[in-house]
Amino acid sequence: MPKYYSKLTERKVRQKKIYDGIISFYEDQVELINGQKASRVYTKHPGASAVVPITKEGKIIFVEQYRYPVGKITLEIPAGKLKPKQTPLACAKAELAEETGYCAAKFTKMLAFYPSTAFSTEVLHIYLAKDLKKGKQHLDEDEFVNTKELTLKQSLDYIKKGKIKDSKTIIALLYLKTFL
Repeated sequence: MPKYYSKLTERKVRQKKIYDGIISFYEDQVELINGQKASRVYTKHPGASAVVPITKEGKIIFVEQYRYPVGKITLEIPAGKLKPKQTPLACAKAELAEETGYCAAKFTKMLAFYPSTAFSTEVLHIYLAKDLKKGKQHLDEDEFVNTKELTLKQSLDYIKKGKIKDSKTIIALLYLKTFL
């Protein structure tokens, strides 16, 4: 029988900031439950919001953009980092308008999750947006995105075929199909 640990925790002994920017990187020395020391490298992230905008025709609005770290064009739901003191809902509304040009009369919180507990403090909040009204995109200076509309069925097929690989988008679409 595997060993059971009644107290799963680590105690920070020392913290060193490696990089300070839009997100910050740290290396902490921790004491494990067995008394041993270990190093934990992670990023402190302000959090983010994403939104699944659905038109009255039942189409989901996606953004298509080039993602430098993976060197590919991705298809994703609109999303962005939280600004200081900004609520997740306010962030979702702002990103929807900025990236797609749409605003919504109705927002429903779908879920919040940790995209990567191994190396980030980020919490990502996902909202469903309905009763959309078309406006004008107002992208950041360094942002270039196209919008694309797909049905949920088409979107799930894109996941199955590997055309959608973005984790927040996959989680949001599977949540939508399963729970809403």
